[in-house]
Amino acid sequence: MLATPPDFDVLIVGAGISGIGMAAHMEMKAPHHSYAIVERRDNLGGTWDLFRYPGIRSDSDMHTLGFDFEPWRHEKSIADAPAILEYLDRIVDERGIRQHIRFGHKVIRADFHHDDARWHVELEKADGSTAHMTANFLYLGAGYYDYDEPYDPGFDFGEFEGQVLHPQFWPDDLDYKDKRVVVIGSGATAVTIVPSMAKEAAHVTMLQRTPTWMFTRPAKDAVANFLRAVLPEKLAYRITRFKNIKMQDFSFKLARDKPEKVKDALYKKIEASLGPGYNKEAFTPPYNPWEQRLCLVPDEDLFKAMKAGKADVVTGHIAKFEKGGVRLTDGTFLAADIVVTATGLKLAVAGKIDVRVDGEPVKFNERFYYKGCMFSNLPNLAVVFGYLNASWTLRADINSDYVCRVLEHMRKTGAQIATPVLTAQAEAAITEDDVFDFSSGYIQRGKHIMPRNSVSYPWRLNQEYVVDRKRMKDDPLTDGILTFTKPGANARGVDEQLEAAE
Repeated sequence: MLATPPDFDVLIVGAGISGIGMAAHMEMKAPHHSYAIVERRDNLGGTWDLFRYPGIRSDSDMHTLGFDFEPWRHEKSIADAPAILEYLDRIVDERGIRQHIRFGHKVIRADFHHDDARWHVELEKADGSTAHMTANFLYLGAGYYDYDEPYDPGFDFGEFEGQVLHPQFWPDDLDYKDKRVVVIGSGATAVTIVPSMAKEAAHVTMLQRTPTWMFTRPAKDAVANFLRAVLPEKLAYRITRFKNIKMQDFSFKLARDKPEKVKDALYKKIEASLGPGYNKEAFTPPYNPWEQRLCLVPDEDLFKAMKAGKADVVTGHIAKFEKGGVRLTDGTFLAADIVVTATGLKLAVAGKIDVRVDGEPVKFNERFYYKGCMFSNLPNLAVVFGYLNASWTLRADINSDYVCRVLEHMRKTGAQIATPVLTAQAEAAITEDDVFDFSSGYIQRGKHIMPRNSVSYPWRLNQEYVVDRKRMKDDPLTDGILTFTKPGANARGVDEQLEAAE
């Protein structure tokens, strides 16, 4: 045993959905391990605390964006940020997690030392001072995008004299009542902002370079609400969650197998909302459904704003920004007092932390994912990168459960280092796959920094939750790849070390 224990057995980075989920799983499944959550912001919630733009909401149903262990109780399945934060706050308070969170702590560097089997972590505090912590295991729940810097397409705003803002840094005091607004973008953020701002603005135009596939659904899940009224809460939640997971899986596979059938169904929904004379081209992307994430229009809110004359969708390219608005390359002028650049996010790996092993920098784009959770030859580190074709929390749940199993195995065997070992010979035999086969701009822009991906398990970040859940739960931990060792220069297996010590 080491002379002094680390400050914590597990250091969790980020107090959003991923970090809170890991803490809750540890409380239930790895209660012998100490942990702390470090959060750079002054509140929990991650994305749901950072973004403050009008109407911010989930684009996944909360019966799958919610955790497997905590039922979603609200009437609306498509929830706004305050409701999601209330859900997270209740979890951390009821489960005794809040006392483990250290706000205003940003992780700058983390260096794993094999000789003492711990991460040496440097943090920057809110007052500018630095702090240091040690932990045996590092769990990164810092999300997938850059909190400091959104994607900047390089617009020159020239003579435009109005306000320009990005959804990631929304001002608390923005007055847009009776103002003309142009929202640049066609993703989930734009589709959320437009109908919400249209309630008070004079008019809102969604200016898209390329259309996005959109689908409508009620914000309230009638089946979920009925089940909750007649069944015990946890049973009703499990049934609804199972239903929605199956529906997500079925819809995604149908879109990949029979894209024309799915296109027709999406068109019919839009036509039912806007009428037969709607501009079909404005809702016809140059790619098939689910080659990018579909945009949810809950309760037809965007289409209702369009029918009321409060919003419209324009497809075109920007020529320049002029006094009073935006000029398109076809000569069209869009009057604007406010321009919102909902142009997307920048991907970030490992929360932009300077990760090292024995002083050597880790290049994540040279490492393979291991079971969508750990990385080749990188000890005692796990991460959450949620599903592109389903809810983020589905992956967060199975990764948390898996890491708790790893931690318990280490405790019972006396191991202190868990490493997915990939030999040079085995790596040479791997057939690589795109880490994401999505054509979304933020995905394509960030692929060069992403870890590597195999066509097959276990060196893979898979996109099929039903398969992942079963394999993560049922496949043995000791698979001949995940290697458990004790500190030492030669990093021999635990059994070898115990044998040598006798």
